[in-house]
Amino acid sequence: MTYALSNARIVTMRPMDLGVRRGTQLCDLGTIPRGFVAIDHGTITECTAGDPPAGMRSIDLQGRTILPGWVDCHTHACWAGDRSNEWARKLSGVPYLEILASGGGIMSTVRSVRAATAEHLTALLVRRLHRMLALGTVACEVKTGYGLSVDAESKMLRSILSAGTSMPGMPVIPTYLGAHALDPEHPDWVRECIDRALPAAARAVPGISCDLFCEKGAWSVDDSLRLLERAAGLGCPLRVHTDQFTSTGLVPHAVRMRAKSIDHLEASTDDDLRCVAESGTIGVGLPASPFALSTPYMRGRAFIDMGGAIAIASNWNPGSAPTPSVAFAAALAVRHMGLTPEEAITAATWNAAHLLGLESDTGALHVGKAARLQVVDAPDERACVLELAGGAPALVVSPMGVSGCDAALVAAATSADPR
Repeated sequence: MTYALSNARIVTMRPMDLGVRRGTQLCDLGTIPRGFVAIDHGTITECTAGDPPAGMRSIDLQGRTILPGWVDCHTHACWAGDRSNEWARKLSGVPYLEILASGGGIMSTVRSVRAATAEHLTALLVRRLHRMLALGTVACEVKTGYGLSVDAESKMLRSILSAGTSMPGMPVIPTYLGAHALDPEHPDWVRECIDRALPAAARAVPGISCDLFCEKGAWSVDDSLRLLERAAGLGCPLRVHTDQFTSTGLVPHAVRMRAKSIDHLEASTDDDLRCVAESGTIGVGLPASPFALSTPYMRGRAFIDMGGAIAIASNWNPGSAPTPSVAFAAALAVRHMGLTPEEAITAATWNAAHLLGLESDTGALHVGKAARLQVVDAPDERACVLELAGGAPALVVSPMGVSGCDAALVAAATSADPR
């Protein structure tokens, strides 16, 4: 049975042939002022102006706005343990890098993850994925990186894959991030990460992206390049965390090696931002981290004006970005990175989907694509990034089913959907 979400403003992201968007393309949302989206068994069958055909089951959205669901292209959502005590230290004025150097930060979570079973990690991640979905995120990436040993990284990867199978219809893309930190009690980790853990991940998930964190107190530029060269040789697409706190010098090397993305870029120089902007590499803004840590934000306006392709993500993790909300990250990008609301929406949907290789059926509303969408209780799409901490969308539709904060809309859509 086909049903329609009707009488709505619709953000389609058309035209569909632009690829990753940059420059003025970021503001082209392909908006239909009033129309309907028809859905059949989790697939969009119509998305056009006007009213649905006579006889089609229709749910009147009364002028609300339909958008593609968020695509969270950078998360650390697989973890165990709690870091509330670190927030007390941070609030008392202790810098994050000092907390990291004293065994806190990432290493605190590493110890908890090593002690957890794979089953426990899976259960925790599934709970978090449901929270993300309720907030409008219909696809996401989840990194390893809290294991920092061959066995613990493998355990994390198994848990991410298992959690993904528990969420049919919500793509969960794993990324290998063994190069996340340095364990002072495991001085051989750089070598083992490159020679053993990375090849094991590449065997387990052929084509898995390889990420790293190059920063003062984390991986050096030289070690990062060794890892990237090994990953490229194994057929792994490359991603990089760098320039979060300091300008490391890794950016031009990562661009030369055709990294899919360089994430953070808060401390990047103009030359490095331009280097990324003029390449095929996507720059990923993670504004929840500088919000939480009171550090500078990525200069998103300058990056876009240089011609850069930008994505926005939550960076959800238990320490430096404790939020599952892409909408909140997009709102911060508008306020502190200089993006327009339209640019932030594109960055957190269409461009993010491209980064994860999901653009064929996610990140836009078009006939034949999966119905992964959200309904905002407002007549204008800009409301979803102008509002702060607004909670769940009125309606979230994915191939998994229907949820949302508007009980009447959820009930109507659920009764119309044949699943």
